[in-house]
Amino acid sequence: MGENQHNSKVGLTVCFTGHRHVAYEEAVRLPSLLEGVLIELVERGATTFRAGGAIGFDTVAALKVLELRERYPHIRLELILPCRNQTEYWEETAVRTYQYILKQADSHRFLFDAYFDGCMLERDRRLVEGSDICVAYCNRSRGGTAYTFTRAIRAGLEVINLNDLM
Repeated sequence: MGENQHNSKVGLTVCFTGHRHVAYEEAVRLPSLLEGVLIELVERGATTFRAGGAIGFDTVAALKVLELRERYPHIRLELILPCRNQTEYWEETAVRTYQYILKQADSHRFLFDAYFDGCMLERDRRLVEGSDICVAYCNRSRGGTAYTFTRAIRAGLEVINLNDLM
């Protein structure tokens, strides 16, 4: 990628993938662990962070990027969202958090107008495409997170699995 100077060229792009349901003990440790990894990545030249807008790890990651943006104003949060009605069956507090993240993000893109079987996997593919690094929270070998995790490895991204750091 060449030099990673903030003004001379676009920095590294990081995508996130992780489980929707996180055990309580892990949920308590995840934000500070994630913050340490993200600060290290920003110092290495990461400027764009991509999240998929799901409940769970995606939400934690997006909120952490927004928090760090106060300290590192040059970083950007980009949302790649599967569909406009993603939150249709979510609890009210989760919808409010999602709307806050959507409003605060530097950019967002809906891939499809409505949910269909496969739109989440398309979102996962788009998150990996064009990224340099994948920060994951993956502790299962099946499901969307495992799919994205494996896809990132196969695409040659540097993959950091927070599960391995716990």
